[in-house]
Parts: sequence; structure tokens; C-alpha cells
Amino acid sequence: MIEKGKIWKFSGVILIVYVIIAGLLIPLKSGIESVEPSYGNAGETLKIQVIGYNTHFKEAGNSLRAWLKWENGKAIAATEMVALDERRMNLTFSIPNNLPENTEVQAVTLLIDSETDGTAVLPSAIFLTQTEKVLAAEEVPWVKPEDFSNNGQITFPFRNILGETIRNTYFHVPLWFGMMFLFLFAVIHSIKYLRKGDAESDLKAEAYTQTGIFYGLLGLITGALWAKNTWGAYWSWDIKQNMTVVALLIYAAYFILRASFEDPEKRARVCAAYGIFAFSTLIPLIYVIPRLTDSLHPGSGGNPAFGSQDLDNTMRMVFYPAVIGFTLFGFWLSSLQFRYLRLQKLREDLD
Repeated sequence: MIEKGKIWKFSGVILIVYVIIAGLLIPLKSGIESVEPSYGNAGETLKIQVIGYNTHFKEAGNSLRAWLKWENGKAIAATEMVALDERRMNLTFSIPNNLPENTEVQAVTLLIDSETDGTAVLPSAIFLTQTEKVLAAEEVPWVKPEDFSNNGQITFPFRNILGETIRNTYFHVPLWFGMMFLFLFAVIHSIKYLRKGDAESDLKAEAYTQTGIFYGLLGLITGALWAKNTWGAYWSWDIKQNMTVVALLIYAAYFILRASFEDPEKRARVCAAYGIFAFSTLIPLIYVIPRLTDSLHPGSGGNPAFGSQDLDNTMRMVFYPAVIGFTLFGFWLSSLQFRYLRLQKLREDLD
């Protein structure tokens, strides 16, 4: 039997194990990596080659369907589809003389559907140019893509820029959530010390702060690895990256303060007050300032974070347990660190 006080600790470990297994082993949905060429003109026959991801074009056979779709809902179907292999396919479209929108350059979405892979979507796959409208009446075989196939597999969404790195969502983001909770509990115990002068509250605040910084460093590392794959460099001096480093440096000063005082009570009071100040800067630095300027990072500067198409129901089955698991595990690490600090203090008192 597991002791009652240890249930939450084992729950955190079990959730993290689940996140690692599910997050790394569940495959990505079939997608479209690239289209060549990615441009065309009104009134022409457009021939493109599609490179897929986790696709089975050959195996799909006659169930393959493809469309070019405009934002207003109008679409045209491919007039010819030739699967070269499981990942490469040639498509032919007869582009109408009169495009359905009143702009010179119109971005259209490519949709490919099959019973084997389900539906793959690439927004703004092709840019079509129309210099002038043709006055002659034209019958365009507009269609409405529907009756999409569903292969029934549990998959994560495929995103052209992210690819397999979308799995980092289950590690990078939950670490930040865990860090916030750890710093929050450090503030709570700092306030308790200032109110009651309880030495153990000061040690708990220190333990939570240490674990929070550890989580923050892991968040920076996983973020840098993600940035290398999506932005092309480990560090792009993005506003979100810069403000995160500033926030962690502010917290690092907490430990410089602890080492600057010999009087335990004075050290505890000053560090408790500083801990509250550090947490008050965390929200503006990490969440407010990045939203006020342009940023590569999702959720900042008008760049939206994961929406319904990115963080879908399958991802939520892993993401939410990841947040809970990493947070509980952080509390466990903090409790172990607190015990160590308490033993260290007892030894100092005996000396």
C-alpha cells in the first residue's frame, strides 16, 4: 500500500512516464511538407508536385482526392493525380480565368484526402496571380470539399514548420507552468515568514525557488532546442527569450542575497521581501512585455499560441497530464530540497 502522503508524488512520476511514452510514440498525422512550384496564374493549367509526410499515396489508390480552396469557400478539384511513391504525387489543376477574390495575388489552400491517410491540409500552399478579369462568361466547376475521410488512428497534428518538434509542447511548456507554480508557492511561504517569522517557511521558500530556477533553466534549454529546429538558431534574441533570461537573473540574485547576510533572521526577512518582488516582475516580463511587441514566439506580439488546430483533443490528452505531472514532480523535488536545507541548518546550529 502506498502511504497517503506519497500518492501525489507517485502520481507525478506516473504522469511524467505516461507523457514520455505517449508524447514520443504516438505518430503525427499525415501532412504536406512542400509544394513545387508554389505559384501560378489565372487561366493556366497548373502542375505541381507534392511532398507528403507520413503519407501513403500509392497505397491510397483511387481513394485519393485533392482540391485548391479559396478563403471564401470556393474550390476546384484536381483534374489529374499521379502518385509517384508513398510521399510524392503530381497534381494537375485547371485554374479559372476569373479567380473568386478581388486581389491580384490570391493564396489558396491545398487539401488532399484519402481513406488511408485521412485529410492533409497546407494553408497558403499556392499563390495565384490574376492581372485582369476576363469579360467573357466562364463556367467554372466550383466544388465544396466535403465527406472527408478519417482513418481512425490516434495521431498528433502535423504542422509544416514544427514537424516532429511539436512533441516538445509536452516538455517545454509544462516546465514553464511548473516553474510558475513553484515560484508562486515560494512567494506564499515568503509571506508566511514575514507574518509569523517561522524559520521553516523561509527554508521552504528557498527550496521552491531553487527548484523553480531549475525548471526555468530546463525550459530555456528545451526552448533553445525547439528554436534551432523552427527558427534556425538556438538563440534569436527574441523578446520572449530575452525577458525570460532577465526574469531568471532576477531570481538568481535571490541566492546572492542569501549569501550576503550572516544573520539568519535578517537574511530571511530580506530574502522573503525580495522573493515577493521577484515574483511580481515575473508576469510582466514573461507574459505582458512580449505581447506588446513583435515576437517569433507563439502567444506574443500578435502571434497566436496553439489553437484548436494545433493543440487538438489528442494533444490535450498528453499536454494537461504533462502540466500536472511536471508540477507535482517539482513539488516533490522541492520537498526533498527542503529536507536537505533543514538538515543543513540543524548541523550549522549544532556547530
